[in-house]
Amino acid sequence: MKFFFEKIGNVTLQFFGEMGEIFFLILGIHRWMFKKPFEPNLIFQQMVKIGVDTLPVSLTTALFTGMVLALQTGFTLETKLKGATQFLGAVVSLSMVRELGPVLTALIAAGRIGSSIAAEIGTMKVTEQLDALNTLAANPVKYLAVPRFLAFTFMLPFLTIFSDLTGWFGGLVVSVYRLKTPSVFYIDSTLQDLKYTDILGGLLKALVFGAAIAIVCCQKGFSTEGGAEGVGKSTTSAVVVSFMVVLIADYFITAILTAFHL
Repeated sequence: MKFFFEKIGNVTLQFFGEMGEIFFLILGIHRWMFKKPFEPNLIFQQMVKIGVDTLPVSLTTALFTGMVLALQTGFTLETKLKGATQFLGAVVSLSMVRELGPVLTALIAAGRIGSSIAAEIGTMKVTEQLDALNTLAANPVKYLAVPRFLAFTFMLPFLTIFSDLTGWFGGLVVSVYRLKTPSVFYIDSTLQDLKYTDILGGLLKALVFGAAIAIVCCQKGFSTEGGAEGVGKSTTSAVVVSFMVVLIADYFITAILTAFHL
């Protein structure tokens, strides 16, 4: 029984300790974000890594997600109600824009780039490179966290747009060539039911997801201890926590948008 309560106490202390570190990291990012000197090259490097390098994986995932969604939904609609596949474009587009596009893109970015961020910063921490930056009067938050935060926040919505379009196109291919539905029905149903508020809601999610992933992964990197083993633990923890944060934030953002009928 004593061990049980000790375990609960340690987990609770660890949780609130990490929440405090994240809070102060957020304050530090916003403090150093607007202070000179600005480092646009560092931001552009991270934007390329997060955006361009992640694009092939993101588009491949979105393409087959849209295809599977159209295939499953099309057969279900046709079984339950003949001719209902003409509404397939609305189903695929709304699903991709509202949920699957931003969420899947965020998860891919967290797994591919978030883990890299945690590993890079964690390696610098255990090899005392962060102490060297402080010695050189280069603040680690400004030099490492701010560029990654800005790049993640800006690039994830753009990745989401490409993912939405690719998933919609995958659904179109399945609708025309597998379900034998005229493309005009697919396109018309999309244009009729997809509203700009749906698109803005999905991009808002991507914006929040990008900021959250960057903060979590940077915090895990800065708090790394214990050499190479600690770097591995921080990397794994960064990915797991990022996944959880994305899914939890997705629910609350959806609930808020739904409450305002958006």
